[in-house]
Amino acid sequence: MANDTWFEDEGAIAGSQPRAASKEFVRSVDRAFAILRAFGRDTPTLTLSQVAQRTSLTRASARRFLLTLESLGYVGCEGREFFLRPRILDLGFAYLSSVPLFDIVETHMEAMVQQVQESSSASVLDGTDIIYTLRVPTKRIMSVQIEVGTRLPAYATSMGRVLLSALKPAQLDGYFRHAKMERLTPLTVTDEQQVRVALDEVRQQGWCLLDQELEVGVRSIAVPLHDSAGRVFAAMNISTNATRVASERLLNDYLPVLRETAATIDEEIRARRRPTGPGRAK
Repeated sequence: MANDTWFEDEGAIAGSQPRAASKEFVRSVDRAFAILRAFGRDTPTLTLSQVAQRTSLTRASARRFLLTLESLGYVGCEGREFFLRPRILDLGFAYLSSVPLFDIVETHMEAMVQQVQESSSASVLDGTDIIYTLRVPTKRIMSVQIEVGTRLPAYATSMGRVLLSALKPAQLDGYFRHAKMERLTPLTVTDEQQVRVALDEVRQQGWCLLDQELEVGVRSIAVPLHDSAGRVFAAMNISTNATRVASERLLNDYLPVLRETAATIDEEIRARRRPTGPGRAK
C-alpha cells in the first residue's frame, strides 16, 4: 500500500502502461480492460461500432472481446447495445475488501462527518488521477456527482496534492511527465513549477487546502493517512461550499478535527499490527 508500490519503477506512473513493450505484457488483457473502461456515466450503453471507436480496436476484435466478456457475465447485450452487468462490481469490491484499512477509515470518517456536518472522502493515487475509495456525503456541493470509483486529476484536488507530496522525487518527476494539467476553473494552477512549490508546502505542513481549483464554489482540505509502517496509503478530506464556508473556517474549525481523525485512524492501524498475547515483544 505504500506509494512506491503504485509505480512500475521510480519514474513510471501506474496506469501509463510502462510494461507494454515487455514480453510479459499480455495485450489481450489490456484490450479487455480497455473495453470495460469504455463504459461510464456518460456512456452506459455502447454499440459495437462505438466500442471499437473508443478502444481503437477493429470491429471484429471488439466483437470477440465483448462476446467473451458477455459469456463471463461482465457485459450484457440488448439489441445492438452493450452494457455492463452488476458482476463488474466484484472487481471493485474485491479491491476494497482486500484492503481492510478502509474499514477503519470509514468508521472514523462517518463520525467526523456527523461532527462537522460536511462531506468527507478518501482516495488513493492511480496514475495521474485520484480514485475515490470512500465517500460519506452530507449536502451535495459539486455539480459532478462524486461516488466510490470516481476519478479526478490529482493536481487539482486537495487529496491529490497530499498524495503527490508523499511521492519520491523520481516518482514525482514521472507524474509530471505524464500529467496533462488543464485549467478547470479560473483559479486552477497548471504551471508545473507552481504546483511543485505547492507540493513542497503540503509536504512540510502535512495538509492541503484547495480553493476552487477543481470546480468553482468548492473548497476542500485534506490530510494523509498512513499504514502501519508510516507510509502514506491514502488521503482524506473535508469538502465544503465556498459561498458558505470561508477558508479561515476550514483552517480554524475543520482542519483540527480532520487531523485528529486522521491521527486516530493512523493509531488504530498501527495497533492492529502490534503483536499481542504472551509472545508480545517488550
